[in-house]
Amino acid sequence: MVAVQSRSPVRSSVGLKAVMAVSGIILVLFLIAHMLGNLKIFAGASSFDHYAHWLRTIGSPVLPGTWYLWIQRTVLTVAVLAHIWAATVLALRARAARPVRYAHRKPVQGSYAARTMRWGGVIILLFVIYHLLDLTTGTVNPVADPAHPYANVVADFAPGRWYVTLFYVLAIVALGFHLRHGVFSALRSLGQQRPRGERTLRRVALVFAVLLCAGYLVVPFAVLTGLVG
Repeated sequence: MVAVQSRSPVRSSVGLKAVMAVSGIILVLFLIAHMLGNLKIFAGASSFDHYAHWLRTIGSPVLPGTWYLWIQRTVLTVAVLAHIWAATVLALRARAARPVRYAHRKPVQGSYAARTMRWGGVIILLFVIYHLLDLTTGTVNPVADPAHPYANVVADFAPGRWYVTLFYVLAIVALGFHLRHGVFSALRSLGQQRPRGERTLRRVALVFAVLLCAGYLVVPFAVLTGLVG
Protein backbone atom coordinates (compact mmCIF):
# COMPACT_ATOMS: atom_id res chain seq x y z
CA MET A 1 0.00 0.00 0.00
CA VAL A 2 1.45 3.37 -1.07
CA ALA A 3 1.35 6.08 1.56
CA VAL A 4 -0.10 9.36 0.38
CA GLN A 5 1.93 12.35 1.46
CA SER A 6 -0.34 15.15 2.62
CA ARG A 7 0.32 18.66 1.38
CA SER A 8 1.30 21.32 3.87
CA PRO A 9 -1.70 23.49 4.82
CA VAL A 10 0.25 26.57 3.74
CA ARG A 11 0.81 25.10 0.26
CA SER A 12 -2.86 24.29 -0.22
CA SER A 13 -4.93 26.68 -2.33
CA VAL A 14 -6.68 27.97 0.79
CA GLY A 15 -3.36 28.39 2.58
CA LEU A 16 -1.79 30.24 -0.36
CA LYS A 17 -4.77 32.59 -0.55
CA ALA A 18 -4.40 33.22 3.18
CA VAL A 19 -0.70 34.03 2.65
CA MET A 20 -1.67 36.47 -0.10
CA ALA A 21 -4.31 38.07 2.11
CA VAL A 22 -2.07 38.51 5.17
CA SER A 23 0.91 39.77 3.17
CA GLY A 24 -1.40 42.04 1.19
CA ILE A 25 -2.85 43.57 4.37
CA ILE A 26 0.66 44.27 5.69
CA LEU A 27 1.64 45.97 2.43
CA VAL A 28 -1.58 48.02 2.22
CA LEU A 29 -1.17 49.27 5.79
CA PHE A 30 2.37 50.33 4.94
CA LEU A 31 1.18 52.09 1.78
CA ILE A 32 -1.37 54.09 3.78
CA ALA A 33 1.17 55.07 6.44
CA HIS A 34 3.78 55.93 3.80
CA MET A 35 1.31 58.08 1.87
CA LEU A 36 0.34 60.03 5.00
CA GLY A 37 4.01 60.59 5.73
CA ASN A 38 4.64 61.82 2.19
CA LEU A 39 1.87 64.39 2.53
CA LYS A 40 3.80 66.08 5.34
CA ILE A 41 5.90 67.63 2.57
CA PHE A 42 3.14 70.25 2.25
CA ALA A 43 3.92 71.37 5.81
CA GLY A 44 7.33 72.60 4.67
CA ALA A 45 10.95 71.49 4.62
CA SER A 46 11.46 71.69 8.36
CA SER A 47 8.41 69.58 9.19
CA PHE A 48 9.14 66.98 6.50
CA ASP A 49 12.80 66.65 7.46
CA HIS A 50 11.84 66.31 11.13
CA TYR A 51 9.39 63.54 10.25
CA ALA A 52 12.01 61.71 8.16
CA HIS A 53 14.56 61.89 10.98
CA TRP A 54 11.93 60.81 13.52
CA LEU A 55 11.45 57.56 11.56
CA ARG A 56 15.07 56.72 12.34
CA THR A 57 14.54 57.08 16.08
CA ILE A 58 11.28 55.15 16.54
CA GLY A 59 11.61 52.76 19.45
CA SER A 60 14.49 54.66 21.04
CA PRO A 61 15.99 54.03 23.55
CA VAL A 62 14.68 50.44 23.52
CA LEU A 63 15.78 50.01 19.89
CA PRO A 64 19.19 51.47 19.07
CA GLY A 65 19.83 53.58 15.99
CA THR A 66 17.78 52.73 12.92
CA TRP A 67 16.70 49.29 14.10
CA TYR A 68 13.00 50.08 13.64
CA LEU A 69 13.55 50.90 9.96
CA TRP A 70 15.47 47.69 9.41
CA ILE A 71 12.79 45.66 11.19
CA GLN A 72 10.17 47.34 8.99
CA ARG A 73 12.20 46.68 5.84
CA THR A 74 12.64 43.03 6.81
CA VAL A 75 8.91 42.55 7.45
CA LEU A 76 8.02 44.28 4.17
CA THR A 77 10.55 42.22 2.23
CA VAL A 78 9.15 38.98 3.66
CA ALA A 79 5.60 40.16 2.88
CA VAL A 80 6.52 41.03 -0.73
CA LEU A 81 8.30 37.71 -1.31
CA ALA A 82 5.44 35.77 0.28
CA HIS A 83 2.90 37.66 -1.84
CA ILE A 84 4.82 36.97 -5.06
CA TRP A 85 5.39 33.32 -4.15
CA ALA A 86 1.73 32.66 -3.33
CA ALA A 87 0.52 34.47 -6.45
CA THR A 88 2.98 32.59 -8.68
CA VAL A 89 2.10 29.16 -7.30
CA LEU A 90 -1.64 29.83 -7.63
CA ALA A 91 -1.19 31.09 -11.20
CA LEU A 92 0.86 28.01 -12.19
CA ARG A 93 -1.73 25.69 -10.66
CA ALA A 94 -4.53 27.48 -12.52
CA ARG A 95 -2.61 27.10 -15.78
CA ALA A 96 -1.86 23.42 -15.08
CA ALA A 97 -5.56 22.80 -14.51
CA ARG A 98 -6.20 23.94 -18.11
CA PRO A 99 -3.46 22.14 -20.06
CA VAL A 100 -5.38 22.10 -23.34
CA ARG A 101 -5.46 25.32 -25.33
CA TYR A 102 -8.57 25.72 -27.42
CA ALA A 103 -8.28 27.16 -30.92
CA HIS A 104 -11.37 29.29 -30.41
CA ARG A 105 -11.53 30.23 -26.78
CA LYS A 106 -14.23 32.54 -25.57
CA PRO A 107 -12.71 35.64 -23.92
CA VAL A 108 -12.76 35.44 -20.14
CA GLN A 109 -15.02 38.02 -18.58
CA GLY A 110 -13.03 39.94 -16.03
CA SER A 111 -11.90 43.36 -15.03
CA TYR A 112 -8.95 45.06 -16.69
CA ALA A 113 -7.18 45.04 -13.34
CA ALA A 114 -7.55 41.27 -13.01
CA ARG A 115 -6.00 40.73 -16.45
CA THR A 116 -3.07 43.04 -15.73
CA MET A 117 -2.16 41.91 -12.20
CA ARG A 118 0.99 40.17 -13.41
CA TRP A 119 2.61 42.91 -15.46
CA GLY A 120 1.39 45.47 -12.94
CA GLY A 121 3.18 43.55 -10.21
CA VAL A 122 6.40 43.55 -12.26
CA ILE A 123 6.21 47.33 -12.80
CA ILE A 124 5.61 47.89 -9.09
CA LEU A 125 8.54 45.64 -8.16
CA LEU A 126 10.89 47.47 -10.55
CA PHE A 127 9.72 50.80 -9.19
CA VAL A 128 10.28 49.74 -5.58
CA ILE A 129 13.87 48.80 -6.45
CA TYR A 130 14.42 52.18 -8.14
CA HIS A 131 12.69 54.03 -5.31
CA LEU A 132 15.05 52.45 -2.77
CA LEU A 133 18.09 53.38 -4.86
CA ASP A 134 16.70 56.89 -5.23
CA LEU A 135 15.36 58.06 -1.88
CA THR A 136 16.74 55.45 0.53
CA THR A 137 20.34 54.89 -0.55
CA GLY A 138 20.57 58.06 -2.67
CA THR A 139 22.42 56.19 -5.41
CA VAL A 140 20.49 57.82 -8.28
CA ASN A 141 19.27 60.98 -6.53
CA PRO A 142 20.76 64.34 -7.64
CA VAL A 143 21.08 65.62 -4.05
CA ALA A 144 21.56 62.34 -2.16
CA ASP A 145 21.77 64.10 1.20
CA PRO A 146 20.28 62.02 4.03
CA ALA A 147 20.20 65.12 6.23
CA HIS A 148 17.78 66.89 3.85
CA PRO A 149 15.01 64.50 2.70
CA TYR A 150 12.84 67.43 1.55
CA ALA A 151 15.54 68.59 -0.86
CA ASN A 152 15.97 65.03 -2.12
CA VAL A 153 12.27 64.78 -3.04
CA VAL A 154 12.20 68.21 -4.71
CA ALA A 155 15.31 67.40 -6.76
CA ASP A 156 13.89 64.02 -7.68
CA PHE A 157 10.74 65.41 -9.32
CA ALA A 158 12.28 68.56 -10.81
CA PRO A 159 10.98 69.45 -14.32
CA GLY A 160 14.28 68.40 -15.88
CA ARG A 161 13.76 64.87 -14.55
CA TRP A 162 10.34 64.39 -16.16
CA TYR A 163 11.20 60.75 -16.93
CA VAL A 164 11.39 60.01 -13.19
CA THR A 165 7.95 61.53 -12.68
CA LEU A 166 6.61 59.57 -15.67
CA PHE A 167 7.94 56.29 -14.23
CA TYR A 168 6.50 57.22 -10.83
CA VAL A 169 3.06 57.92 -12.32
CA LEU A 170 3.13 54.67 -14.32
CA ALA A 171 4.03 52.69 -11.19
CA ILE A 172 1.33 54.35 -9.08
CA VAL A 173 -1.32 53.75 -11.76
CA ALA A 174 -0.26 50.09 -11.91
CA LEU A 175 -0.48 50.01 -8.13
CA GLY A 176 -3.99 51.43 -8.35
CA PHE A 177 -5.17 48.66 -10.67
CA HIS A 178 -3.46 46.10 -8.46
CA LEU A 179 -5.11 47.49 -5.33
CA ARG A 180 -8.56 47.75 -6.87
CA HIS A 181 -8.56 44.11 -7.85
CA GLY A 182 -6.79 42.94 -4.68
CA VAL A 183 -9.07 44.81 -2.28
CA PHE A 184 -12.16 43.63 -4.14
CA SER A 185 -10.96 40.01 -4.08
CA ALA A 186 -10.12 40.21 -0.39
CA LEU A 187 -13.52 41.68 0.51
CA ARG A 188 -15.31 39.20 -1.73
CA SER A 189 -13.56 36.30 -0.04
CA LEU A 190 -15.29 37.30 3.20
CA GLY A 191 -18.45 35.80 1.76
CA GLN A 192 -20.17 38.65 -0.07
CA GLN A 193 -20.88 37.16 -3.48
CA ARG A 194 -24.35 38.41 -4.32
CA PRO A 195 -24.48 40.62 -7.47
CA ARG A 196 -25.63 43.72 -5.58
CA GLY A 197 -23.07 43.19 -2.85
CA GLU A 198 -20.29 42.68 -5.40
CA ARG A 199 -21.13 45.95 -7.11
CA THR A 200 -20.79 47.73 -3.77
CA LEU A 201 -17.47 46.04 -3.08
CA ARG A 202 -16.18 47.08 -6.51
CA ARG A 203 -17.06 50.69 -5.75
CA VAL A 204 -15.38 50.52 -2.34
CA ALA A 205 -12.23 49.01 -3.86
CA LEU A 206 -12.20 51.61 -6.65
CA VAL A 207 -12.62 54.56 -4.27
CA PHE A 208 -9.88 53.24 -1.99
CA ALA A 209 -7.47 52.73 -4.91
CA VAL A 210 -8.19 56.18 -6.36
CA LEU A 211 -7.73 57.97 -3.03
CA LEU A 212 -4.49 56.16 -2.27
CA CYS A 213 -3.08 56.84 -5.75
CA ALA A 214 -4.11 60.49 -5.54
CA GLY A 215 -2.30 60.79 -2.22
CA TYR A 216 0.90 59.56 -3.84
CA LEU A 217 0.60 61.44 -7.14
CA VAL A 218 -0.10 64.83 -5.56
CA VAL A 219 3.52 65.09 -4.35
CA PRO A 220 5.37 64.91 -7.71
CA PHE A 221 2.78 67.12 -9.39
CA ALA A 222 3.11 69.67 -6.57
CA VAL A 223 6.86 69.78 -7.21
CA LEU A 224 6.36 70.09 -10.98
CA THR A 225 3.93 72.97 -10.60
CA GLY A 226 6.08 74.81 -8.04
CA LEU A 227 3.65 74.36 -5.17
CA VAL A 228 6.43 72.52 -3.36
CA GLY A 229 10.01 73.57 -3.91
